[in-house]
Amino acid sequence: MEEDSENCEQVLEDEGSDLEVDSAEVFDMESNGLTNDGEQVLGIEGNGLDNNCVHLLGIESNDLENGSEHMLDFESNDLENSEQVVELASNDQDNDSDQMLEIENSDQMLEIENSDHENGRTSDTAITDDQTGIYTEKEYPTPVVGMEFESYDDAYNYYNCYAKDLGFAIRVKSSWTKRNSKEKRGAVLCCNCEGFKTLKEASSRRKETRTGCLAMIRLRLVESNRWRVDEVKLEHNHLFDPERAQNSKSHKKMDAGDKRKLEPAVDVEVRTIKLYRTPAADALGYGSSTERDIGNNFDQSKCLNLKKGDALVIHNYFCRVQLTDPDFFYAMDFSDEGFLRNVFWIDSRSRAAYNYFGDVVALDTTCLSQNYEIPLLAFFGVNHHGQSILLGCALLADETAETYTWLLRAWLTCMCGRSPQTLITDQCKTLQSAIAEVFPRAHHRLSLSLVMQSIVEKLEELQEAESFETVLRGAVCNSIKVDEFEVAWEDMIQRFGIRDHEWLRCLYEDRERWVPVYLKDSFFAGMSTSQPSESTSPFFKGYIHRQTPLKEFFDIYELVLQKKKEKESLDDIESREVRSMLKTRCNFELQVSEIYTREIFLKFQHEVEVMTNCSSITQIHASGPIITYMVKEREAEGNMNGALNFEVMYDKVGLEVRCICSCFNFKGFLCWHALSVLDNNGIEEIPSQYILPRWRKDFRRMYIPDIGSNNVDISNPVQWFDHLYRRALQVVEEGMTSQDHYTVAWQAFKESLNKVRLVAEKHD
Repeated sequence: MEEDSENCEQVLEDEGSDLEVDSAEVFDMESNGLTNDGEQVLGIEGNGLDNNCVHLLGIESNDLENGSEHMLDFESNDLENSEQVVELASNDQDNDSDQMLEIENSDQMLEIENSDHENGRTSDTAITDDQTGIYTEKEYPTPVVGMEFESYDDAYNYYNCYAKDLGFAIRVKSSWTKRNSKEKRGAVLCCNCEGFKTLKEASSRRKETRTGCLAMIRLRLVESNRWRVDEVKLEHNHLFDPERAQNSKSHKKMDAGDKRKLEPAVDVEVRTIKLYRTPAADALGYGSSTERDIGNNFDQSKCLNLKKGDALVIHNYFCRVQLTDPDFFYAMDFSDEGFLRNVFWIDSRSRAAYNYFGDVVALDTTCLSQNYEIPLLAFFGVNHHGQSILLGCALLADETAETYTWLLRAWLTCMCGRSPQTLITDQCKTLQSAIAEVFPRAHHRLSLSLVMQSIVEKLEELQEAESFETVLRGAVCNSIKVDEFEVAWEDMIQRFGIRDHEWLRCLYEDRERWVPVYLKDSFFAGMSTSQPSESTSPFFKGYIHRQTPLKEFFDIYELVLQKKKEKESLDDIESREVRSMLKTRCNFELQVSEIYTREIFLKFQHEVEVMTNCSSITQIHASGPIITYMVKEREAEGNMNGALNFEVMYDKVGLEVRCICSCFNFKGFLCWHALSVLDNNGIEEIPSQYILPRWRKDFRRMYIPDIGSNNVDISNPVQWFDHLYRRALQVVEEGMTSQDHYTVAWQAFKESLNKVRLVAEKHD
């Protein structure tokens, strides 16, 4: 089986050499009761993926290697007759991967044909015959980095079968074992046309058959005791000769026993994983309904509504971004017929921003709920200036629970499983159920501004519409305690005769998700206001309209991101270099002016200014070091309802202060009631726990992907590029912080380039 292996075996000189860096991502899938018609398949684009390939993942729980893998958790709950294909694209690719999955070489692809349906088969192409467990003609998937096998023999036999199908033979180019052991640790299987004759062989009369072909796969034994495909080269420099290959030694050794089920290893609960042709670049595969075969039996409403050319626009944009963005991520969801249903993507800057601003995330579904031409959903948060920042985008076929669950899992996956503290959405019930399933520990809240707007629109026909809006805002926004809100709401529905309004009654039943008095323990970072603001408005507001076509969207998308980036950079400079103007002599104002960014300081400054509204501070209760005060607000002229009283609890030992208004949780800084109590107790500086890092202007934020380990596979040029690129980005980001930093970074780049060129000249 291992022709030429005896002369090519190499023994590793040290133990550590087996621990190679593997940049493939590891996925952990939990499958609960999956049937053969309900399996979930993951396709991933990784290092050096070539054209026309799908990636079958060996899925192992808690088997992370000593590389840069990410454990991603996908759960499939009792899916029946609804296979999903998710293509997760990580930017550990070389340039060839930008042209992957083209349909020109159909012999090297897994095809989905209508005849499969006629014969009672599903639209996917299985690795093996489910009846016999034996490979049949034209059913061998193209080798891809990340494939895993139970044994070396399985891996060898798979590549041998694949080669026989295409019409070439293979041999073992080299293999290696662990020191002081005969245990095989790795091998390179190549086309038998690899290399050339040696000097001794050149004089022989034997016909030259080798052409220097580079086609090969490299195998490595990983910690899970499985054999993983570590490197793949698919291109041959010669024509295939099936008849000659049939008589080669590797194929002659093949018998029925070798053709047993050679399915790459998966978790036992997943049972059989099937392969799909993932048509990410196949513009003919998923167009609008007019482009499809109307004779096919599929639900068009469950497919992404793309017009002619839209699929190519998506594909071209993803390919172009992957060339320059080292951590760009996208996922695609396909129907059983192979048509595109949903797409999710996020760039590296947004992924890095999530590390700093992922505590509160809002989902903008404006385009979905208002039937825009583009079925867009956007994830966004707020940065250190209180400005909205994008955290991911998606195009969705529908608004079902299945679609939202897929999307949220894909988004959570690229965020390495780290859930936000608070998720803010509209009133969509299906989205609410999906969030409860995917983010069970997050606080799911409804956007207060959207709820207030919808109430006013639903009841705009009331005779006293303006008066109703005033009363509504008073009940919702001015209630300090729960019983105050309940009384105010009851008075409102009785006064305006809307007790029997079914929609309003349902909204009231869900009040603990949107009424501020119930949400005092949730952190909002300023994203919960009754009035629309930049932090709560649709992310693409003013740029995308109902008739904006998809062909124009990605240009608009990049324009918006560039403007947001420039705005943030300018505000960073202004916050660092422009001294804020003080309006009081309060020590709190002076302290925060040197810490907060300019925009956040201006909001906090308002709290300091209104401290003059305090008419009295009275101690009403004491329990050891914890004292409760009543802060009375000064009555405004013409205010017939009298002044409001706020309870503030203060801990002298822990220097903790909490106001009943919970301004700190809603806005991220202390209110004037709490500041008044601190000042009354002789505290001259705000305690450090109330100065959040997310608002600091001196906090160093690096919008680059995690560099991770310095271990790089010295035989893998893709990893060279990826590691150098990320390091260079880090220098760029830090070099932009000031003119001095820029000068040092530029000088370092020049010196490094000169040193590299000197090395190159020595080798010439």
